[in-house]
Amino acid sequence: MTSSRKQRMSLLDNLAAAGAPSPASAPSMMSSNRALRSARDAVDAHHVWELDPTSITDTRIEDRLDPADVIDLREAIETNGQTVPILVRRDPKDADRYLLIYGRRRLEAIRQSDKVAKVRALVASMDEDAALRAQISENMARRDLSFIEKALLAQSLVASGFGNQSQVAEVLTVTKSAVSMAISVVEAVGEDLVRAIGPAHGVGRPKWDALARGMADSQAAPARLIEVAEGARSDAALSRLVGEDDGDEDPSRAAFDAVLKAVSAPKPAKPNAKPPAPRKRSLSVNGQAAGSVQRTAKGVQLVLEDGAFAQWVEAEAQDLINDLHARWLQQAED
Repeated sequence: MTSSRKQRMSLLDNLAAAGAPSPASAPSMMSSNRALRSARDAVDAHHVWELDPTSITDTRIEDRLDPADVIDLREAIETNGQTVPILVRRDPKDADRYLLIYGRRRLEAIRQSDKVAKVRALVASMDEDAALRAQISENMARRDLSFIEKALLAQSLVASGFGNQSQVAEVLTVTKSAVSMAISVVEAVGEDLVRAIGPAHGVGRPKWDALARGMADSQAAPARLIEVAEGARSDAALSRLVGEDDGDEDPSRAAFDAVLKAVSAPKPAKPNAKPPAPRKRSLSVNGQAAGSVQRTAKGVQLVLEDGAFAQWVEAEAQDLINDLHARWLQQAED
């Protein structure tokens, strides 16, 4: 094998090594490394191609939520050149075109460049399934997808017919139950709000579950929460730009925290309703006002107009109560 071929083959070996597992995690990463090895074996053995960026089509399922801001990468490539080729495969429907497997940001950076006209690429002979597995494995080897990025990717893979939840779980090196729960979170929160928040690295399933529950409890309008997320991301990005003390915060993490706070805020307490005023009934004797009876919080209050009759009731109160109670018992038995 020539030295140039060894160098080309080592490019994908390095990608696989970047995600090489420790002995304890080897089983869970086996499929990722296998996909990268398959990609390496499929690479055209002749050379690294210099392709017109416009001849490459990107139809891959999106697996990153980071903004398409590649200014820094474009400047680095213009200054130092493109050190790592992208990986493409030939378009089976058009011999003059290629389909991107991975290297989306590098491709976009060169498309935006006025100084670099060609993109360096390795060309592999792979079918759609193998290309998708290589894409996912390469991205996971370079940097772990966040929980919500994996959740969106799992939802897209299942919806696209790539496979069932068990097959998707194998590609993402997680359990089937993890895939099921992740998809449930995306459905509960809503894809539009998820994308407005962004990857939110470091935010795991428990907090996303809490957000979903908070949305259900608060009945908050999704459009309003999207505004909250976008505002928080803009503020965090501006803080980074002007170098404020707290400007190191990840804009997507700031967006998640803002939305969670919005749905977790306690509802304003309703003013205590005034208790209904006690009912007072007027009493009369022979058509003349004699007093009133009123139900209060403590019982029944009887008020009689001062006079001879009131004095007699006061003197006979115990006997009157006994008679009334006896009448009540008789009525209850009847």
